[in-house]
Amino acid sequence: MYNVEIYVSYKESILDPQGQAIKKAVHQMNYASVESVRQGKYFEMMLDDTEEHPVNVVEEIADKLLANVNTESFVYTIWHHDSATGETTLIADTKCTQNNSSAADTH
Repeated sequence: MYNVEIYVSYKESILDPQGQAIKKAVHQMNYASVESVRQGKYFEMMLDDTEEHPVNVVEEIADKLLANVNTESFVYTIWHHDSATGETTLIADTKCTQNNSSAADTH
């Protein structure tokens, strides 16, 4: 079984009005140390073991359905859980490479 987490948020170049509103509210609560807030969407997905290319499937779903590629970017993590052995293996984690310009440009 593949466990997938996908995070979708506005691209850095896009104004995030809801994030700005949250930041203002946080400051009104006297948390002046909060410098910025970005609002986004979080998705969990499970793929069965028959899927041979989970990274391709996740990228296609996120790119074509979950994110508006004109204004949003996405990062994801994919774990594989082997029910026979109980082992869990990290398959992909684009959150670790989101500062990489080539990875950020593709999402």
